[in-house]
Amino acid sequence: MSEGNGQQGKKRLTNPPKTVEIRIQRRENPDATAYTETFEIPYRQNLNVISALLEIRKNPVTKDGRQTTPPVWDMNCLEQVCGICTMVINGCVRQSCSALIDDILLANGGNTIILEPMSKFPNVRDLVVNRSEMFKYLKRVHAWIELDGSYDLGPGPHISQEVQQERYAYSRCMTCGCCLEACPQYHDDNYIGPQAIAQARLFNMHPTGKITMDERLNGLLEEDGITNCGNAQNCIQVCPMGIPLTRAIYETNRDVTVNALFGWLRK
Repeated sequence: MSEGNGQQGKKRLTNPPKTVEIRIQRRENPDATAYTETFEIPYRQNLNVISALLEIRKNPVTKDGRQTTPPVWDMNCLEQVCGICTMVINGCVRQSCSALIDDILLANGGNTIILEPMSKFPNVRDLVVNRSEMFKYLKRVHAWIELDGSYDLGPGPHISQEVQQERYAYSRCMTCGCCLEACPQYHDDNYIGPQAIAQARLFNMHPTGKITMDERLNGLLEEDGITNCGNAQNCIQVCPMGIPLTRAIYETNRDVTVNALFGWLRK
């Protein structure tokens, strides 16, 4: 039975605070030293973290009354689709657009929310990071389907409903970086990460994508490849889209091993 507006049965703050304290880790440029500024905004029901940041931007004055520059962060869709508003909120990596102030205060108690940029990517300014490394990995695993020309290719190959459902789960990846931030193996560019492996799996499952499967599997055989996964399984705990990343890793790891041992027989 539908819950209508989604509020039915949801826990609420029984004694909401009058104000919310927002502590933001800031950095003026990539070479500057990081520091923290604390802001205070009036509490309102149903605020998300983006709304709180917008409130601070209107009048960027710290809790102790000092005028400062508006905080900088990335945002776009505000619907947990684009992935660029990812940040570390009270120690947990997630999308700030879907992080509700009420839920955070309920989970942590008190009235303080701490915002930090992801630590596994170069910090550009304040809460903005450079995630280009993730897209470099997608290029390496050939994360696309080759099309020979722009003419009519017909109806395309048949894909079973079961395979469609599995591929759809992998296709929901928005390259947000949550899995890499939570992964203990990913640091200093030494592991390609679960997101690239899952995308290799996605396109290897496609009948046309199988034509270039060797390129994807070979891309995962490099020094920072799939064998560096330590099976911590943190990735599936933080993935906002519920992608079966560990399944993608073990199935792709099997394909990589088989291809390394017997791939030459197909040539």
